Amino acid sequence: MTGFAPDEIDPDAPTRSARLKWVVVVDADLPAGRAANAAICTAAATSQAVNGLLGDDAVDADGNRHPGLPWAGCTVLAADTETLRKIRARAAARPDFFVADMPAAAQHTRVYREYLDTVAATEAEKIDYYAVSVVGPRNPVDKLVGRLPLLG
Repeated sequence: MTGFAPDEIDPDAPTRSARLKWVVVVDADLPAGRAANAAICTAAATSQAVNGLLGDDAVDADGNRHPGLPWAGCTVLAADTETLRKIRARAAARPDFFVADMPAAAQHTRVYREYLDTVAATEAEKIDYYAVSVVGPRNPVDKLVGRLPLLG
């Protein structure tokens, strides 16, 4: 399981000093609303699955709580459809990476069971992805995403 051990969590350190890096790569051709949805959905799956990813809640001067955010940061990048598919395949092949993805079918169905059935009936190499979230050791993640641009 990919994640941070309790002694690795350091909210006083710069994000670049964290052992693990988190990136979300989104299909650059999606309209803004669909891109945001894809990124958020993969981030939700990632934050639930990766230990120690979220920092402590913030408390403002009036005592109001603001739920914890990723203390080590998260970079949202853009890629074309084929690059997204390659990134997902390479990341999924690494046992030290966590991968959450959003197949296009997720945004083209309105009932979750229909989504599950659509993915089950599609060969892996034919699945198009709208977003892929990857958490893994910093240097290999950097090599995986290369010089992809920030999602604009």
